[in-house]
Amino acid sequence: MKALLMKDFYTLWRQLRVYLLVMLVISVFNGSFGNIFITIWAALLPYTAMAYDERSKWDQMAAMMPYSTRDIVVSKYVMGWLCTAAAALFAMVLQLLQTVLGSPLAAFAPVDNLMGCCASLCVLAITLPLMFRFGVEKGRLMMFLIIFLVCGSAGALSSIAISVDHTAGGLSGPFAALMAVLPIAAAALTAVSVPLSMKFYARRQA
Repeated sequence: MKALLMKDFYTLWRQLRVYLLVMLVISVFNGSFGNIFITIWAALLPYTAMAYDERSKWDQMAAMMPYSTRDIVVSKYVMGWLCTAAAALFAMVLQLLQTVLGSPLAAFAPVDNLMGCCASLCVLAITLPLMFRFGVEKGRLMMFLIIFLVCGSAGALSSIAISVDHTAGGLSGPFAALMAVLPIAAAALTAVSVPLSMKFYARRQA
């Protein structure tokens, strides 16, 4: 598993440098939407690694190595989880810096980060099985679904986050219910998504 993650990391290194720059710009100038968007967008990074794998015929090589279907599939999920966690941490650091510097555009908002993480896990759980079923190259149309989910989720959650910030009672009522449901939904979708992806991957390799 560690070797597979290192392979993906080295494959994505150039994209990660560009992504860090984009994260910085979006977070600084787009407030709540930017902080949530970059966290959800981080869930897309495993798809770039999958695209490189397909082009280089990595799956055929992996079949000759001591990697199980579970190792290969779960490594993509772990990559997505790590990227999401890193993006959320990066956003929190930027929020703290902006708060200290007195920026009016953003402030430390852990609710934003929690919603972004949960939405990112949901997007990953919904779309990764599609990528394992159809492949990245053949599943280009699925990217429209992914982009829609990312942009739609970021926009909706940022609106909710702004509403929470301006609610006198803080995180209460329907907002409290939403925050309780999001982690449960992310965990439930992931629990279904991982075995489904393993089934699809094994079927493609058969």
